[in-house]
Amino acid sequence: MNKSVAPLVSRADISDFQRDGAVCLRGAFKDWVGLIADGIARNQLEPGPFATNVVAAGEPGGFFDDYCNWERIPEFCSIVRESPAAAIAAAVMQSPCAQFFHDHVLVKEPGTQKPTPWHQDIPYYFLDGEQTVSLWIPVDPVQEATLRLIAGSHRWSQWVLPLRWKDDTSFYDDGSRYRPVPNPDVDPDMRVLEWEMEPGDAVLFDFRTVHGARGNLSRDRRRVLSLRWLGEDVRYAERPGRTSPPYPGHGMQPGQRLRQDWFPQIWPKA
Repeated sequence: MNKSVAPLVSRADISDFQRDGAVCLRGAFKDWVGLIADGIARNQLEPGPFATNVVAAGEPGGFFDDYCNWERIPEFCSIVRESPAAAIAAAVMQSPCAQFFHDHVLVKEPGTQKPTPWHQDIPYYFLDGEQTVSLWIPVDPVQEATLRLIAGSHRWSQWVLPLRWKDDTSFYDDGSRYRPVPNPDVDPDMRVLEWEMEPGDAVLFDFRTVHGARGNLSRDRRRVLSLRWLGEDVRYAERPGRTSPPYPGHGMQPGQRLRQDWFPQIWPKA
């Protein structure tokens, strides 16, 4: 393991991540909270082409959702390239390298009843592989609106049906290859992981780990930056429809590593 990462990622953290598909690192980005908050504010003022409000018209609150903006938002670019995120990702993935996939901003306003539905990230993506990790980093204290994850779901043999968040309809026309969306709150065989978090803490989870979140019924905003990383074994794969993010014109073929001019290797640094 890179010595510079040792204070942030322990052997126990890596073991927990590999076993459960998720782990919480305390204070890993405490020195980056201000920059992340500035980037989120810029993103909301200057939304990208994928930006949306997940909350339907007439419903309470608001849920700002946007991604793939890191190259045009300097604060996010600095976090991707200069923070310990890439080294942390490589460590927990047990990969000799970390390639950046995309950023994702999620802001739930006070009084938002809309939950984030239970889902896996992997069915939405045009990739396959076991070495993947998302870093979910809040810049506000989170309690009830924290991320919730089903322990061990990254090892399920069948993926969960991907949904459109706004109306909970199937993301692909053919949903027959997927298992139904689970409800771990009524299934005693499923163990839910969730942590109350402070600004700069980070939950790390495998793209295959089933996760969701409650609405935000507090009086404070819940602002989160998520950074998605790929390890050495990840390859391009086709899906039964338009993926999210779509990345039109990428030109990749099944089985290829993702092109590094679009998805740069950040760790180790050249």
